[in-house]
Amino acid sequence: MKIFFLDQSGKPGGAELCLLDIAKSYAESSLVGLFADGDFRKLLQQHQIPVEVLTTQSLQVHKQSSLLQAIGSLGKLIPLINKVVQRAREYDLIYANTQKALVVGAVASFLARRPLVYHLHDILSPEHFSQTNLRVAVTLVNQFASLVIANSQASKIAFLEAGGKPDIIEVVYNGFSATDYQVPETEVRNLRQELGLDEKFIIGHFSRLSPWKGQHILISALAKCPQDVIVLLVGDALFGEQEYVQELHQKVTALGLENQVKFLGFRSDIPQLMTMCDLVAHTSTAPEPFGRVIVEAMLCGKPVVAAKAGGVMELVKDGINGFLVTPNNPQELAQVINTCINENTKTATIANYARIHASERFDVTTINQQIEKLLKSVLSYE
Repeated sequence: MKIFFLDQSGKPGGAELCLLDIAKSYAESSLVGLFADGDFRKLLQQHQIPVEVLTTQSLQVHKQSSLLQAIGSLGKLIPLINKVVQRAREYDLIYANTQKALVVGAVASFLARRPLVYHLHDILSPEHFSQTNLRVAVTLVNQFASLVIANSQASKIAFLEAGGKPDIIEVVYNGFSATDYQVPETEVRNLRQELGLDEKFIIGHFSRLSPWKGQHILISALAKCPQDVIVLLVGDALFGEQEYVQELHQKVTALGLENQVKFLGFRSDIPQLMTMCDLVAHTSTAPEPFGRVIVEAMLCGKPVVAAKAGGVMELVKDGINGFLVTPNNPQELAQVINTCINENTKTATIANYARIHASERFDVTTINQQIEKLLKSVLSYE
């Protein structure tokens, strides 16, 4: 199959890492088109995946954009759509991996007469999107998409509740290569020493710094834990959320936790950092579509405590392969953290089961076979 993948981001977020694993299988016959340049392009090139940055103009449409803001960006979209249409004619299908990619890909699929596949990595709800963006996304999918691949049952249910067609959507979880998360013990020891964290209980939080990702919840919980507990915040602000980062620093100072919270920014050594942690926390305040970090932590053999909402509840069974807590509840989170500190044998057993289960359930080879079968079914109907 010759596939024209589209993605709006130049930065490697969860949706982009998922696309990377899929595109590897089609590297010799496909192209990834990006709407922005950045580290994601470099990552694709490192894996010998053909990639082209299709526009250098920033598209100022975000998840909460109004109708006027969306209309204001149409002028920038037209040259991009023209370029996508030209490229699409060289491929069998268009694979839109993000919402902006969906908008461009839908129009291009009509003009280039190529089937459109949309990989849904979001929960389409008012908590995450403006009403305008919800209507636009669902209308375009219903009108133009031959297939929607949802990354969880939670994403599928939200799509259907928003008015999406039920006969075009299939659930396929993200795939992972377990070997990518096998880290030598020497690397872990060196990293602990480098960061000055010997003899500490380390909690890792891996995501961009954003209010709905809930780093403030973890900081509040940390105030109720022993002083030898350290929190690592791995990630930084995107999409103009610098004000939240300042609030986090102020909160740390107000609670007297300067020696217990480390802001590490964006890092490329995620498996190493995760393996170094004693616990990985997921604290989203709104339902998460999937939760890549949760599976990654499991594959690193680390216990996970996660906010029970959205796709997370399909990944974590409380007390079996991780711990679930009520979103926005620092007290409950602190109780689980303290339990993990005090009951380390039980916690290690849970983490080991999670690692074995995750390596089987989310095996990237099996996941990619599922996607390939779905894509072939799209082309067979054309």
